[in-house]
Amino acid sequence: MSHDHSHHQHDSSSHDSQRRLLWAILLTAGFMFAEVVGGILSGSLALLADAGHMLTDAAALALAWFAAWISRRPADGRRSYGYHRVQTLAAFVNGLTLIAIVVWIAIEAVRRFLSPVDVMGAPMLVIAALGLVVNLVVFAILHAGDRDNLNIRGAALHVLGDLLGSVAAIVAALVILATGWTPIDPLLSLLVAGLILRSAWKLTREAGHILLEGAPQDPDGEQLRREIPEALPAVHDVHHVHVWSLTPARHLVSLHAAVETGEDRQAVLVAIEGAAGGALRHPPRHHPARGPQRLRRRAGVRRLRTARAAHCRAARAGRAARRSRPLRGSGGRRAARSGP
Repeated sequence: MSHDHSHHQHDSSSHDSQRRLLWAILLTAGFMFAEVVGGILSGSLALLADAGHMLTDAAALALAWFAAWISRRPADGRRSYGYHRVQTLAAFVNGLTLIAIVVWIAIEAVRRFLSPVDVMGAPMLVIAALGLVVNLVVFAILHAGDRDNLNIRGAALHVLGDLLGSVAAIVAALVILATGWTPIDPLLSLLVAGLILRSAWKLTREAGHILLEGAPQDPDGEQLRREIPEALPAVHDVHHVHVWSLTPARHLVSLHAAVETGEDRQAVLVAIEGAAGGALRHPPRHHPARGPQRLRRRAGVRRLRTARAAHCRAARAGRAARRSRPLRGSGGRRAARSGP
């Protein structure tokens, strides 16, 4: 059997993501040209790096918007799970793009260290300050969206890199205006690249784990294998348990269950689906003060109670259906079965 937990808010959340991404694209692409011109005129690597990053951001945001749009398409015969994983694929591509940008910035910074160039501090400061305002607005738009959406997180990470680049450009411009020390420009660029690399690697690793159908941290497949037979006396063994994800917020589970002879298999199936669905809907939340093991035990008890209640309801419904089933009387006439 398999069970898929789907959030009923998915369509509205996807529409909201599209709207936020569209605003982000317009603002980012609109200001990108100003930074390109400013970087060329001032000779600032920090501005040119930020402008190049904004160019890739515009493409990354467009990819994220397309992924959010296509993920709303319904499932069909060839794609029974729909297009939800397109957003994870877009996040993976955006993560790889960020890593490539970091490599480019590092190479250019080393070249600037070896061959210093004059940097015009005043134009650099003005354009970087304007870029910071734009990036703050775009980041606020995306950050207020669905934080469990890898696609939105990837887009927001691109913008966060731009925001840090603008801050680095402002600091570098102030230092250059005050002291004339131009190596501060590539030095801060390397610092920003390091910060971007850390987040980009985390995003790429998480998206790659989902694309490889790796098991999410919660629910735990081994725990389900133990808990379901404990919760349901009609099930004496559960094996071949597989848990995977379409997105970070959309988990699936499949398993094989061995049912005792004579049990109502439909009722047991309903109870198992209730137990698996409860694990998908309410995974244990880790809290450092309480400890993950304690919280996981509490979540397991809740799932056991839910599964037992579902099994009891299904069993009562089955007994009621058998009691009300018509019987053939001795005279060929139908009589309703009554009594316990």
